[in-house]
Amino acid sequence: MKNNKISGAEAVIRCLLEEDVNIVYGYPGGAIMPVYDELYKFQDQLHHVLVRHEQGATHAAQGFARATGKVGVAIATSGPGATNLVTGIADAQIDSTPMVCITGQVGKHLLGSDAFQETDIIGISTPVTKWNYQITEASEIPEIMAKAFYIAKSGRPGPVLIDITKNAQFDEIEFSYEKCTSIRSYNPKPTLHLDKVKEAAALINTAKKPFIVFGQGVILSEAEAELKALVEKSGIPAAWTILGLSALPTDHPLNVGMVGMHGNYGPNVLTNECDVLIALGMRFDDRVTGNLATYAKQAKVIHFEIDPAEIDKNVKTTVAVLADLKESLTALLPLIENKKHESWHNEFKEKYETELAQVINEELAPTNGKGISMGETIEMINKHSKGDAIMVSDVGQHQMFACRYAKFNTTKSNVTSGGLGTMGFALPAAIGAKMGMPDREVVAIIGDGGFQMTIQELGTIFQTKVPVKIVVLNNEFLGMVRQWQQLFFDKRYASTEMTNPNFIAIAEGYYIKAKKVTKREDLDGAVAEMMASKESYFLEVMVEKENNVFPMIPTGASVSDIRLS
Repeated sequence: MKNNKISGAEAVIRCLLEEDVNIVYGYPGGAIMPVYDELYKFQDQLHHVLVRHEQGATHAAQGFARATGKVGVAIATSGPGATNLVTGIADAQIDSTPMVCITGQVGKHLLGSDAFQETDIIGISTPVTKWNYQITEASEIPEIMAKAFYIAKSGRPGPVLIDITKNAQFDEIEFSYEKCTSIRSYNPKPTLHLDKVKEAAALINTAKKPFIVFGQGVILSEAEAELKALVEKSGIPAAWTILGLSALPTDHPLNVGMVGMHGNYGPNVLTNECDVLIALGMRFDDRVTGNLATYAKQAKVIHFEIDPAEIDKNVKTTVAVLADLKESLTALLPLIENKKHESWHNEFKEKYETELAQVINEELAPTNGKGISMGETIEMINKHSKGDAIMVSDVGQHQMFACRYAKFNTTKSNVTSGGLGTMGFALPAAIGAKMGMPDREVVAIIGDGGFQMTIQELGTIFQTKVPVKIVVLNNEFLGMVRQWQQLFFDKRYASTEMTNPNFIAIAEGYYIKAKKVTKREDLDGAVAEMMASKESYFLEVMVEKENNVFPMIPTGASVSDIRLS
């Protein structure tokens, strides 16, 4: 009689294939070896990317998820392999990125005995996952994996971790798979209440100075067309949070720029002058609001949001529309009157002119005789990408310059670490983004500090030949911390000066074409060469050491107190 049974390890692979996963990022080890043995057999259907550090696997899975909208998958072994995933999981949690992490675990009989490479990854990851589960029997695998993918991608997306003991990987089961479509007690999409939509429409239609702030919820619910239609029909100026960036083309006439600590002058100041604030799929993070006691107190606040936990968490709402954003905007659109709001829009334009004169012009075309600025480097990338590239950054000055000055024509183009602010995110995330979207140019914008946190992923680029473009903006400082030390700590540059290695030699050590730019006149040609390259390319730009990102809202200050210098 033919045995139809398969091992738990093979079942894991078959579950991934059932969920249309064709690429996973990971690092093998003892407790996950049975799964890797099966990966070997299925390599024609499932591409495994060997990263150089487990943190790189999570960030690459995140980059893949953010660029494609699909679930990213990362695999690691037990103990240190699993704990190395935690930073990426926490990053995915706060930035609502759908990800499934699979970790190996010691055999069931050894649990709790402090066996070699045993750690309680379920306990460790509970605060930073949307859901986690330890599988100790092979029979659980299909159902739990189906649940994992459903939870990761439904409602407000997030990371899920599944820990599988070694015995469950070896034991055999009769395999059958059914995709999960609902879970009792879990309600991912709140039911839309049309009366709330009508209330919102009435406020919007009677507003004199309405203002839209849109976040990543627009991208996650694929409501980009609805956002554009709303903005154009209502004539309302719209600004973005850093994770909302690219949901509306940056050159759209009603796109007025970025809110937040280093956002544009107009959107920040005028937040405190609008009469109706319409928040779309954003969570009123402290970097957006500044001092909550003075944030938009004059305005009626309408919050369109999928996650009930975000309603009234930081900012008190007048009307809350709880639902999937695409669904709620579709219901809102017919109720909105055609308007122009020209005089109100002109206030944004005036403020932009002030910012242009005091900040932007000098940043994009410096006349001070100093070194290359980060802003002009981003502008040069815009020139050669024509706004079609995916830009990937991690945290710091370079991130703010990238978000402020990058030009985007299409959605899912800005991949950055928002809420957690993870240094080292950019290089592995760019690998994932490029593998997810091979037909688009992917440019990683990284600082000299963040680059050295995951620099080993150059090995992954070399091995996989993934044609990522890497730009390191090197100011020989941990620039953002240094800026704060200059402004608020009397220039005591404690532990922020970097003595850097020869990055070019390191890139060439990984057989990646590399170039260093120290003079402004060489920048255009070097960026052109990088963007034209069919292979990966490393570009180091030596930028002005003590350049600062402005405008800036100091911590704890009101959005109205934004500084231009």
